[in-house]
Amino acid sequence: MTALLSVRGLTKHFPIKKGIFGRPGGFVRAVDGVSFDVMPGETLGLVGESGCGKSTTGRMILRLIEPTAGTVEFDGVNLLTLDSKALRKLRRRIQVMFQDPFSSLNPRMTVGAIIREGLTIHRIAEGAAADARVRQLLDEVGLRAEYMSRYPHEFSGGQRQRIGIARALAVEPSFIVCDEPVSALDVSVQAQVINLMQDLQRDRGLAYLFIAHDLSVVEHIADRVAVMYLGKIVELATAADLYREPLMPYTQALLSAVPVADPALKKTRVMLRGDVPSPANPPSGCVFHPRCQHPAKDAACSAIVPPLEEKSPGHWVACIKQPPTGVEWGVQQAAGGTKPPSRYLPVAASV
Repeated sequence: MTALLSVRGLTKHFPIKKGIFGRPGGFVRAVDGVSFDVMPGETLGLVGESGCGKSTTGRMILRLIEPTAGTVEFDGVNLLTLDSKALRKLRRRIQVMFQDPFSSLNPRMTVGAIIREGLTIHRIAEGAAADARVRQLLDEVGLRAEYMSRYPHEFSGGQRQRIGIARALAVEPSFIVCDEPVSALDVSVQAQVINLMQDLQRDRGLAYLFIAHDLSVVEHIADRVAVMYLGKIVELATAADLYREPLMPYTQALLSAVPVADPALKKTRVMLRGDVPSPANPPSGCVFHPRCQHPAKDAACSAIVPPLEEKSPGHWVACIKQPPTGVEWGVQQAAGGTKPPSRYLPVAASV
């Protein structure tokens, strides 16, 4: 199957300006050579700590931020070579869901006008046909038609996010960048929005780039997961493989921090040493090596930049060492006995 979206070597370096004349005095390497594919109808989760470059990657794909280097091909077309007219035409097929469901909606426009705007710009429908389309979209996302005349401040966070989804669907896209779309919502509302997104994906054949830091949500919705650290992808695998057996030490630490609401389960938290390095002055070699606790870590980790290599079928890792030994990816019950291997709970084998 041919990829719907193909990203290669995507890079964004923001200049650090110094002095009264604003001369560049260095660069913040927000995204540094990211590559991945998104297949038709697939959800690719993009996860990592705050500041790792997830949202910047999504905005570069949309060309809301212009990349420093790299290519972004959508259905065989390089988006970075398009002029404004050609890009506007293609935007019908690429839409975005923003993190904040309130600031992303114009408070001076009614819900009907917000959703109808895309129909008007792309000349899809006008007049009564546009109103009928808006009512249909509101019904599709679980809102009543009479909400067309109301304003965003009259709705809850979950309802506002549904309005944002309806706006994105209005132009009938095939790919949506979801920039932490549920992080500002309550847990119960998160589940409703995620289920809605999955239903729409099934009915419309949508592909998602799902950017998030909530690993429990990503496990539920994603087909594959890419883990970012300091502007680079350090692990990429199917969701089942990644949560069952993460190979990158950073991914192991990240997943060990996921809370589980079960007091009978006993887990060992992987604690990282030190702080995240500055993207303006990243470490040499592997970007994770100053905080890595891999038992085989040596001087090579600080000298060699590890490529993203396929360690097992479909499982790509940027690490020159083998997975840690002496750790079983399972769950030990406090009362004794074991359960089948967990997806993300590291437990010391000696426990």
